[in-house]
Amino acid sequence: MQEFPSHPDDWLILAGDITDGPKGLDWVFQELTPKFRQIVWVPGNHELWTLPDTPPGLRGVALYERLVEIARGHGALTPEDPYPVFEHERGRALIAPLFLLYDYSFRPRHVTRDRVVRWAREFGNVCTDEYVLHPDPFPDRDSWCAARCDSAARRLAACPADIPKVLINHFPLEEEHAVLPRVPRFTPWCGTRRTSGWHRRFNACAVVYGHLHIRGTHWLDGVPFQEVSLGYPRQWDRARGLGAYLREVTLAPRNSAGR
Repeated sequence: MQEFPSHPDDWLILAGDITDGPKGLDWVFQELTPKFRQIVWVPGNHELWTLPDTPPGLRGVALYERLVEIARGHGALTPEDPYPVFEHERGRALIAPLFLLYDYSFRPRHVTRDRVVRWAREFGNVCTDEYVLHPDPFPDRDSWCAARCDSAARRLAACPADIPKVLINHFPLEEEHAVLPRVPRFTPWCGTRRTSGWHRRFNACAVVYGHLHIRGTHWLDGVPFQEVSLGYPRQWDRARGLGAYLREVTLAPRNSAGR
């Protein structure tokens, strides 16, 4: 991480899955915070894993709150902080880090909720979350997802409607972007239909997400949806260094159809 380039005038978005559990998160922020003007962080599912070396009692919401505490300790913006307005050469944009989870609704219509994990297991596509991502004190991940989506929607609706927004979430907001050719039945762990159309509803000028390990940009209703995950070490060229994978967030044109 020491060779990571310094960008003291830039904000850095970390779209989740930085570490497995909370163990290495403090170190990541310690290394990156001095190199950027501001860090914006949202949790991925990996950070929410309760593993053998996770401190006792840290599961579900309690673990998430501990992660937020670590991030705030380094001055990073989290989904629990006020949404800041970022000034740039084209005007203003509200930065909205989100933590929305998933509810297994990214699945074929004929597959019912009670059968979805069995359906995915037929192709060996079961997510590790089923064993180590706990929803406590919620009864299930679906309920936790619903609560997170409802809370975020209320906060976004209370923001000035005329300010364009950069929506940041670990999981994709649109089901059509959760396409995984190598693990086609992994989609139930990739988001929720509750967020369909949020880019229109909340005047988004950009959507940033990770999770899929397939970097790229998809345009929908004139809004760029940008998958920015680095992936596992085997999925990127370590000889190039981490800095080579930094990318500037693309913003929708002012006359975007989606806005």
